[in-house]
Amino acid sequence: MTEFVDVVIVGAGISGISAAWHLQGQCPEKNYVILERRDKLGGTWDLFKYPGIRSDSDMYTLGFHFKPWATDQMIADGPSIWNYLNEAATENGIDKHVRYGHRVLAANWSDEEGHWELTIERDGELIQINAGFLWACSGYYNYDDGYSPTFTGADEFGGTIVHPQHWPEDLDYQGKKIVVIGSGATAITLIPALVDSGAGHVTMLQRTPTYIGSLPDKDPFAARAFRRLPEKIAYRAVRWKAILQSMAQYQLARVAPDTFRKALRTMAERRLPEGYDYDRHFSPNYKPWDQRVCLAPNGDIFKAIRKGAADVVTDEIERFTPEGILLKSGERLDADIIVTATGLNVQFFGGAQVLRNGTPLDVTETVAYRGLMLSGVPNTAFTFGYTNASWTLKADLTSEYVSRLLRYMDEKGYDIVVPHDPGDDVERRPFVDLTSGYIKRALHQLPKTGSKSPWQLRQNYLIDLRMIRSCKVDDGELDFSRRRVPAASTARTV
Repeated sequence: MTEFVDVVIVGAGISGISAAWHLQGQCPEKNYVILERRDKLGGTWDLFKYPGIRSDSDMYTLGFHFKPWATDQMIADGPSIWNYLNEAATENGIDKHVRYGHRVLAANWSDEEGHWELTIERDGELIQINAGFLWACSGYYNYDDGYSPTFTGADEFGGTIVHPQHWPEDLDYQGKKIVVIGSGATAITLIPALVDSGAGHVTMLQRTPTYIGSLPDKDPFAARAFRRLPEKIAYRAVRWKAILQSMAQYQLARVAPDTFRKALRTMAERRLPEGYDYDRHFSPNYKPWDQRVCLAPNGDIFKAIRKGAADVVTDEIERFTPEGILLKSGERLDADIIVTATGLNVQFFGGAQVLRNGTPLDVTETVAYRGLMLSGVPNTAFTFGYTNASWTLKADLTSEYVSRLLRYMDEKGYDIVVPHDPGDDVERRPFVDLTSGYIKRALHQLPKTGSKSPWQLRQNYLIDLRMIRSCKVDDGELDFSRRRVPAASTARTV
């Protein structure tokens, strides 16, 4: 017999834990499971093992609103974040709902049955679970393979080539010459960490510069707040301060880009060697936040350059050689290890095939409703965080809304909900407006957003508080219906 579950959550990272917490609180009568393909929870914070792995946003907003991050350590390392997520799951009984080693290969919505039929790989065999509602919390990138372009001559290189997504835990880089290809958040994190942990010399090789901001890794305001106030009150104050500060910085970057650029330059030049060519290596030709602005806690990458332990080369690769890399300028970079920090491969729904009545659905033809459901796709939600702020802020709002939607359906006796197509009066737009390479490579795989609410995807937490948290559930854009489907309060078979 095939198991039936009211709600299946796919992914046990930040998004999945948030979804489960809100679902338990608002719909306690519903049974749910979390299907996690890996052997541990944590998502990103279990996958990445490269030196220095850390948060790229403050922990007061990367953390959940229901579990205080009660320390002044604003930027945290990967193991600390994993411990925090594990505590959040175990303290709330969420861990008991996680099924590890379950990879969803396909999800087929059956109109006849009125539920999802999930094909799952478990221990090398295929099993099926039927679900009343499917909630994709599997992040936005491919866990199997990072993006690694083909480099001519790579097979001739005499050293080691490694992608950060698959960092060997036994990699010996003590005293070694390392070239890190890339200038995104991973490279900015790796370089000072490699320097501090014994690498001989590290070179960041970039084709184009990236904006890098320098902020302290500890928050004095948080230290005072947690010392003087009850924990929950202090956390709320610190969290809101972090939210407003982050939003203010983003708005400054967009409204007054020259002022923002000047501030970044000032922070960097205080730490770089005197006379350093900032314009060549750290001044992109696009506006701040056209692509993400990277964070260097305490200006660590600039300090590593000042010490002479690291440098930056802005050039293009001609080919790999047995000794390292030949650049188009003719310069050669010798290396014992080459790290291809060249980005991620974006994928939607964790790479699972999505079908309706056995026919594959083309999600690129759908429009995202409130950035969390898809037009024409029944009983489905997905979590996709902010690109200009903490992922968790949007994840929590999504979890709150979806749980409220499910409660509303139970109260009204509805079994099925489908966002209808917005029609021709709503202009289709790209799902994400960043020009970062990993986004541009994936836009053809993603759904669209619209030019009008509630189809417009916002990147503003305060606006989303009104558009998602305070909106009316039955707003005329969702089609609700009733049919006879199982409605027990515990897992069952059909």
